Amino acid sequence: MKIKILLAAFCLAATTLFAEMPKAGDTAPAFTGLDQDGKTVALADFAGKKTVLLYFYPKDFTGGCTKEACGLRDRMGELQTNNVAVLGVSYDSAASHKKFITEYQLNFTLLADTDGKITEAYDVKMPLLNMAKRVSFLIGTDGKIVHVTDAGNPQKHFDEMQAAIAGLKMN
Repeated sequence: MKIKILLAAFCLAATTLFAEMPKAGDTAPAFTGLDQDGKTVALADFAGKKTVLLYFYPKDFTGGCTKEACGLRDRMGELQTNNVAVLGVSYDSAASHKKFITEYQLNFTLLADTDGKITEAYDVKMPLLNMAKRVSFLIGTDGKIVHVTDAGNPQKHFDEMQAAIAGLKMN
């Protein structure tokens, strides 16, 4: 009896441990979070209206994360022209996000995922750390994931997302 209970517990844990990050073609996991101003933002807010570039990053004020955020800031005109909303997500607090936005004059929304629920829904949590990996998801107006970039290099995210957005315009 004890062995059956242990085996059942292991199987349940294994399904949680081996959850897969969503891929292109999948429906994006729904989420709701608080932005840097304490306002509620949901993926559903953009359905049928805007393409969403949802990007996860490890930590405010760190080298690669600052480079990525400033790169998105500098590309915002082009992104808005292509009807793309940018949402950044990390474990940092709304207060940290507000400071990060102010210091680097960021022009998009950052979501405070302090409990890790959004990060876990997209399976982008770093093992053993309360930090997200650097992963970007381009989500179409229909709620389907169009493209995923899973790379440490922010430039790869810019290049791949730019190409994926260009592909949307051709369809």
